Amino acid sequence: MSKREPVSNDTTGGRGYSRRAMLAGSAGLTVATSGCVRQVRTVVNRDDVEQLSLTITTLPADGDRESIQLAREVAAVLEAAGIDVSIEMRSNEEFLRAVLINHDFDLCVGQHPGGTDPDFLYEALHSLYADESGWQNPFGFANLRVDDLLEEQRRTDGDDREAAVEELLEEVVREQPFVPICVPEEHRMVRTDRFDGWEDGHPATRLGYLGLEPSEGTDRLRAVHVDARPSQNINPLTAEYRDHDPFVDLLYDSLATERDGDLEPWLAESWAYEDGVLEVQLREGCRFHDDEPLDADDVEFTYELLRDTELEEGESPSPPPQYRGPAGIVEDVERRDDHELELEVDAGEAVAERALTVPILPEHIWDDRATPATVPGVRVAGGTTEAVTTDNVPPIGSGPFRFGSRTERAHLTLERYDDHFTLRNDVDLPGPTVGELRIQIDPRSTSAIELVSTDSADVTSSILETYVLDDIEEADDTAMLESPSWTFYHLGFNARRAPFGNPRFRRAVAGLIDKAWLAEDVFHGYAEPTATPVADEWTPDDLVWDGEDPVTPFLGGDGDLDVDAAREAFEDAGFRYDGETLRVRR
Repeated sequence: MSKREPVSNDTTGGRGYSRRAMLAGSAGLTVATSGCVRQVRTVVNRDDVEQLSLTITTLPADGDRESIQLAREVAAVLEAAGIDVSIEMRSNEEFLRAVLINHDFDLCVGQHPGGTDPDFLYEALHSLYADESGWQNPFGFANLRVDDLLEEQRRTDGDDREAAVEELLEEVVREQPFVPICVPEEHRMVRTDRFDGWEDGHPATRLGYLGLEPSEGTDRLRAVHVDARPSQNINPLTAEYRDHDPFVDLLYDSLATERDGDLEPWLAESWAYEDGVLEVQLREGCRFHDDEPLDADDVEFTYELLRDTELEEGESPSPPPQYRGPAGIVEDVERRDDHELELEVDAGEAVAERALTVPILPEHIWDDRATPATVPGVRVAGGTTEAVTTDNVPPIGSGPFRFGSRTERAHLTLERYDDHFTLRNDVDLPGPTVGELRIQIDPRSTSAIELVSTDSADVTSSILETYVLDDIEEADDTAMLESPSWTFYHLGFNARRAPFGNPRFRRAVAGLIDKAWLAEDVFHGYAEPTATPVADEWTPDDLVWDGEDPVTPFLGGDGDLDVDAAREAFEDAGFRYDGETLRVRR
């Protein structure tokens, strides 16, 4: 048994030989010791078979320490199983561009944004999106049964939807389009002497920074963020620059906002669902940060842009890489007056409301961006528009904070928008309670903690890396804020490339991963291993983690892989070995 190094066991005996003989027989060949024609065939077949080589694309330690450690452990067990593996480390934006935009990867290891509602799997796995960019099926996965179940859970409500989700999850874990490894705990450090109310909203959302109670004389909220991208690009439609930050949602309003898994009215004063139609009533008197009025025309325009960033001027629709799932729920928008409109949706009520979570964009700004993009020195793919390539600085939204200033890789500063509806006396919603929100960029969790500890920052807006958590010293004026997470770490397969489109291969790989050991060793115990990519309340009883993965249990124990069992799993999946190496046809 081995965890990291290939073993020298001879696996070319009875089990390996009989498997190769069976494969040869299925191809219409027979074992022979003579005959020129058969000898030529043998030579040709051998020349056409080589060791499987693959690359794992991931983030470096200064981008995501847990991702590179996971990638190294996955590489070790794959190598022990006879596969040639290399690791390619890319920066945050390069990683997302390679995986989400260019689909240029074999396997990838990183954090998936997930979602509080299982409908996020619609955009993650539906074959309709297999050739689109963004988190819309970056795996190129295609399965008609999964498509049917994704559509069924989207159209139904109540018990019928729960049953559809359960059947969907059973199919997903059987197919393993990606391997969910673990759900990380989210820890952030906050100062309690300058602000109260930290636990009233999730710090990955706008509500984590609204409604806070500042101490007397405090008019600046100081966040420290380890990812520089919010200071470089503030375009809500650009996938490679959007990750786990709440700042777009502080600059742009959506019709609804999420709290504890439920949707509440936000820019919409109310809505009602009946027979596939959402009737939405907008708050009156709302304006964008440039003082232009916000009305139903902007809402209608937003859904049109999210359907096609060329606004039907191109040969085929060109949707953006962000918000495709929720925006795709809306089939048509009918404006009834300046503050009332109807959204025709192809979904039950529970899923239909997710369409209300997209940022509302000002038509007078974004209409001019529905034009072909030009990036100096870069060949831009057809259908790409300025809407997805602009850095959107300065951003013009209608949110509770407006853009103040920025210095790339140093800070992003937002200012309170005094005309925001949350500041009205007749509105009972959390609003901005400080005049300024300054997001300082600092690349390490350790130095971010130091800034909060020394009263140079009020909150680590980024999730702290797990390796620092045990060393944090408690103090009277600081606290650790633990929040529920809907993200998960995963191993993704590019099904567009062989053999990763083969579910038997993916299942064999899944059996090599000791999720429990990785959660304990890589995440220092601050993560929960999981068999499904959805929240606990949506996980059926027979798929709940109970000490091991109920579908693809680890072929070993305590981080040590049983190499013989691993090779047998690949052979049972239809693959062959030559000595210690897994062989595939070119």
